[in-house]
Amino acid sequence: MKITDITCHVLQSKVEQPFTSARGWLYTTRASCIVEITTDAGITGWGECYGPAAVNKTIIETQYRNRVIGRDPFDVEVVWEDLYNRIKDYGLTGMTIAALSGIDIALWDIIGRAVNKPIHKLIGGAHRSEVQAYATGLYFIDMDRLVEEAVEEAEDYAAQGFRAIKMKIGLGDPKLDLRRVAAVRKAIGPDIKLAVDANHCFTVPQAIRLGRAMEELDLLWFEEPISPEDHDGYVEVTRALDMAVAGGENDFTRWGFRDVIARKAMDIVQPDVCAAGGISECRKIAAMASAHGVECVPHAWGSAIGLAATVQFLAALPDTPPSFRPMPPMLEFEQTPNPLRDHLAKDPIVQQRGIVRVPDGPGLGIEVDRAVLAQYKVA
Repeated sequence: MKITDITCHVLQSKVEQPFTSARGWLYTTRASCIVEITTDAGITGWGECYGPAAVNKTIIETQYRNRVIGRDPFDVEVVWEDLYNRIKDYGLTGMTIAALSGIDIALWDIIGRAVNKPIHKLIGGAHRSEVQAYATGLYFIDMDRLVEEAVEEAEDYAAQGFRAIKMKIGLGDPKLDLRRVAAVRKAIGPDIKLAVDANHCFTVPQAIRLGRAMEELDLLWFEEPISPEDHDGYVEVTRALDMAVAGGENDFTRWGFRDVIARKAMDIVQPDVCAAGGISECRKIAAMASAHGVECVPHAWGSAIGLAATVQFLAALPDTPPSFRPMPPMLEFEQTPNPLRDHLAKDPIVQQRGIVRVPDGPGLGIEVDRAVLAQYKVA
């Protein structure tokens, strides 16, 4: 079997209710670069790239496409190394790796379809047939009702059956952040897990001060408290707080995670399969984390394809640490309205009372709805 072509689809959907986070960017659209790889055996694989879709499309078409056509898709890691070495002089992190991630995911999808097995069976097997999802939401929408809107949204997720929620913080006023988190904790009660995500907006002293104030609220983790480049700062924050510190969605490849994990700069690393290097590379990152006693809970933000790839990866992750009653790695199930997530698959991945079943169909376990692909395609 040989690869015959790679096509990049840039999809975009307008957000009816714009929202923002600590980064200050107003989300008015959701977009994604979807990678379609075809073969001479009639098998097609799908992948997704994290980040600016048009840029990912350009990188794939100008740097990667001609090096992949004609290759055997079963040589997935051979292809990965070839493409990485092609851009090593100028693309060790960022969108070059995100573009590579989409290709890698699509190749794994092809392999699974060729042997009629889900991806998790190809990367070690299923440690679980279902995963617990946590609802990511509670962005900033109505600046006059920041506390009230957060409480109402959290209560809605609890009513849906989610047993874990992640909310955004980083309003520029730590006292308001603390009041907002405390109000959500009170509303959902002590039995629902609650995590906070600052989108790297604090300094080290600010993160430590706010983290200590939040510790009495029994938080699952404090995500991206400081800038992702500041590994020394992460060590300081992690050592200063009793609660778990998480990060890594803005890190790339095994080399980008190597020092973070070896130094235990974070308690939880969060590689994104659509950004950090695909399934091939995230397997290596997770293995390295396991060897150092660091948890791996992947980040997820994107379409149905990225969500399916994350679920397949999660199914093959062992419990860290293994125990009589372990706490398995959870699935980030982002909840802002996104038709690319909810409608692109003919049978979308859904949660029932906070639980997501691992698809057992071949490859990613989903089928792309080409009518929906065409509906949202802009390039």
